[in-house]
Amino acid sequence: MFRPFLLFGGLALGMLFTACSKRETRVEIGNREQILHLGNLSEPTDLDPHVVTSQQNFYIISSLFEGLTGHNPKDASPMPALAERWDISEDGTAYTFHLRPQAKWSNGDPVTAHDFVRTYRRILSPGVASEYSYLHFVVKNAEAYANGEVEEFSQVGYEAVDDHTLRFTLRAPTPYFLGMLNHHSWYPLHLPTIEKFGGTDRRGSDWTRVGNFVGNGPFKLKEWKVNQVITVEKSDTYWDKDAVRLQEINFYPIESADTEERAFRSGQLHVTSSIPTSKIDTYRAENPELLQIHPFFATYFLRFNVKVKPLDDPRVRRALNLTIDREGIIKTILRSGQIPAFNLTPPNIPGYTAKPAFTNDVELARQLLAEAGYPEGRGFPGLEYLFNTNDAHKQIAEALQQMWKRHLGIDITLVNQEAKVYQATMVAGDYQIARYAWVGDYLDPSSFLDMMTTTSGNNQTGWSNAEYDRLIMESGRERDPVRRAELFQQAETILLTELPIAPIYFYTRNNLRLPSVKGWQPNLLDIHPYKFLWLEE
Repeated sequence: MFRPFLLFGGLALGMLFTACSKRETRVEIGNREQILHLGNLSEPTDLDPHVVTSQQNFYIISSLFEGLTGHNPKDASPMPALAERWDISEDGTAYTFHLRPQAKWSNGDPVTAHDFVRTYRRILSPGVASEYSYLHFVVKNAEAYANGEVEEFSQVGYEAVDDHTLRFTLRAPTPYFLGMLNHHSWYPLHLPTIEKFGGTDRRGSDWTRVGNFVGNGPFKLKEWKVNQVITVEKSDTYWDKDAVRLQEINFYPIESADTEERAFRSGQLHVTSSIPTSKIDTYRAENPELLQIHPFFATYFLRFNVKVKPLDDPRVRRALNLTIDREGIIKTILRSGQIPAFNLTPPNIPGYTAKPAFTNDVELARQLLAEAGYPEGRGFPGLEYLFNTNDAHKQIAEALQQMWKRHLGIDITLVNQEAKVYQATMVAGDYQIARYAWVGDYLDPSSFLDMMTTTSGNNQTGWSNAEYDRLIMESGRERDPVRRAELFQQAETILLTELPIAPIYFYTRNNLRLPSVKGWQPNLLDIHPYKFLWLEE
């Protein structure tokens, strides 16, 4: 049971808690009325599945849309969703999905296979310029169409056989294809609505606003108060509405972990997106039932803009990598069982664990920096380190600043931006060094390594390597798991030799959750489908 006064102790707070107990909290009302209150870290950049890139945006979008497959609440594996079943050809290159005939959009229109095909044409269009269009390149001719090498969209491997039958023809067998389909870039969109509000071949139109929005998920958009809350309510047109027990979900963009924890403690949130690192030990000791620490399929790393001098020199990038005390960051700042990262892909992916290509080596780092023309940091131009608003990000930035000054004699200026501005800065490539994190979209190495290919909209470092691209392409076509793992290792070795990134640590998922939230099961992707959740008083 939650004991809020234990976190601070003393008679005064206990008396205050007693005095205020007559007034129902937001959580108590929510438990009774099936209204879930979630901390969601930051204000969403958009609600367009073809535009958004962050996990916080996905948490909202996944309530408003449904794809062909969904996430099993136990382990996040793919399960039937809008498609009730599917067939796979013997050679693994053709997938035929049979859609639920009762599926409808929130405006009452039927959801058809044609909606999917038209949606996929949009994500490949240059006007939308989706950072996730590359996920569709497993489909025959999708990449060629996106690059203008194929003009007729009918030659791309999407086919609406009839209103309720959708077929994909892949360029090669893709064993992780069903897992990919859980990603929001594969959701169907209601194209007539998008056309009504500015046309389909552009970003940033008003179709995602309250009153305009049309989705096909278990919830529909009710309210969007910028920097305050996004509210979704149960949809009465969803095909499986009788299975949905929650009546409403509120997503609060709270960037400060301390502010969010106070909201949780005062009965305003059921679940937080994070927890202040300074409070972890207290919750462990006094309220362990509220503290959630679980493995998480994600990597915290730095991006280097290799188009900016001196970061265009691999020796400089390696020197910066070699002087990062990852263990120290974990022990003094994070304190939640994270693992130091010396590669991009997290450990123990089924069939693959990367071999680290470097370790900490301050003396070698100094030698490399001197070879690059900056002995003891002399003459090294000042660089900026960009991070989005978050207490832990700030502490890590300050630690890195001190490490690089102490070991290399170089000066780094810290630049903090609010999440929306930060994301726009990254997309524009207007940064030098930036913190970043990647959460795997499905349990496969390609979910991480595809990101660093030349054509990936999520690369954003300016780095390109033809051999890396070739190896990733070949791995996508390889059916033998042993050979496929070898290809991934070769590719990741190239990445870790040239180091356009600096891996810092592999995540654990750390947050607070009230026992009244039922159906919430920890899994590596930290995805908890809302149709399977409910609240108890």
